[in-house]
Amino acid sequence: MDITVTKAERSKLLDLNWENLPFGKYFTDHMLEADYENGEWKNVEIKPYQPLVLDPSVAALHYGQSIFEGIKAYKDEQGNAYIFRPYDNFQRFNISADRMQMPSVPEEIFIEGMKQVIAIDKNWIPSKPNHSLYIRPFMFATDQWIGVKPSDTYKFMILLSPTGPYYSAPMRIYVEEHYVRAVKGGIGFAKAAGNYAGALKATAEAKEKGYDQVLWTDAIEHKYVQEIGTMNVVFIVNDKAITPDLNAGTILNGVTRNSVITLLNEMGLTIEERPISIDEIMDAYKAGQLREVFGTGTAATVSPIKELRYKDFVMHFDITKWEVMPSVKARLDDIRSSKVADKYGWMVKI
Repeated sequence: MDITVTKAERSKLLDLNWENLPFGKYFTDHMLEADYENGEWKNVEIKPYQPLVLDPSVAALHYGQSIFEGIKAYKDEQGNAYIFRPYDNFQRFNISADRMQMPSVPEEIFIEGMKQVIAIDKNWIPSKPNHSLYIRPFMFATDQWIGVKPSDTYKFMILLSPTGPYYSAPMRIYVEEHYVRAVKGGIGFAKAAGNYAGALKATAEAKEKGYDQVLWTDAIEHKYVQEIGTMNVVFIVNDKAITPDLNAGTILNGVTRNSVITLLNEMGLTIEERPISIDEIMDAYKAGQLREVFGTGTAATVSPIKELRYKDFVMHFDITKWEVMPSVKARLDDIRSSKVADKYGWMVKI
């Protein structure tokens, strides 16, 4: 695709401290921007990273038509750049767009635009272990009209951010049974901005208790676990990997989740995607059968959980004795860094 490109006069790389890359704080020299007007996408350009000028009445600020994705790019030992499974995120992005009554973004803008902006800012991809270039495609409504209806105009953008680990230490998770993230028929499966805004209060209260995140339960009975605030969840019970299923449409169809399921199956574990209650989890823990609990997500990658609390019952885990999570994380890391063959076709070369 022929995209207009305006290069930055001076690279911010000169000022970047590679030893301190907190998630989502620093952004590369360039960004992609496109506008949807009169039923078509236009004004597709790559330009220096800069603020936006928006009218105060812009629809997204008032009615929440805003979606996004999270993707990562990696660099191998030879300096080649790869994006991890961007086509899966592209498909999920447009599923979210459909649920939020927004236009789909064509592949030549989403994928080809992403490739081109990463190619320009390739030197921003960290080479350190557990580091990557985080890619944030997003779209929001831009009608200058305070009225409850789908917008007629939208802006699509891609930002890039070099980052280190999202969680630098094993997590402590609080099982939420009061607040609700999603309900059947809602937008839990969409990567909509409002899902995350609605989770902030519950997360803040969990942090006041000393926990890093919440594990959501279903909205009706608060009995069945769903997902953690920033990731899907996997339970290793004996030789089975159990994770909540997607059938209710209340949790995100995670790209990392699906990758981990593939690798766990390859490792010989039995995979069960099904409803799983917090009572079943506690019973497995008491019986000594709950071996490991970990999260999977683009930002979090594969993250161990050392403590899980439900009401006053606390489950502690000695992660130094774990075998499954470290193994699946290592396999995933090796694919992303091109240390082993990518037989699944997950890595897209720039």
